[in-house]
Amino acid sequence: MKRHELKISYAEFENESELNESDRELLQKARVAAESAYAPYSNFYVGAALLLKNGQIITGNNQENVAYPSGLCAERVAIYAAGATFPDEAIETIAVTCKSPAFEVNEPLSPCGACRQAIAEYEMRHNSKIRILLAGEKGRIRMVESISDLLPFMFKAEELKKG
Repeated sequence: MKRHELKISYAEFENESELNESDRELLQKARVAAESAYAPYSNFYVGAALLLKNGQIITGNNQENVAYPSGLCAERVAIYAAGATFPDEAIETIAVTCKSPAFEVNEPLSPCGACRQAIAEYEMRHNSKIRILLAGEKGRIRMVESISDLLPFMFKAEELKKG
């Protein structure tokens, strides 16, 4: 047996005032998107905002369904909308935020595994890293430079072509 170690790198900001203007705007658009999420079952509202290389901003929010797991997370709603509307444009940055009327979310939460894999697909599709900003309702904000920091052993298309 050989033991390996894996390290990730991320930046952490005390609050959104430390972000540059573009990132603050993107996070605010994610916060607005979270307000109109359809989350009657979980009462957990998630918003995502994507900045495309062409400067367009696409937003999405979680959409729940009584026939769980038929709903969709905010990140994938935004990513798939971007792919449908601007299929040739790479995603530069994605901001994700969440809130709940039941409790205060003061820590940045990470995308679920399915959303991480969807982000990975778009990085591979456009051969371009996607910067990810993660925030709760208030407090610290985390930033990673690529989905590989959150999903180091991602499933890749070339794995399907082996054999």
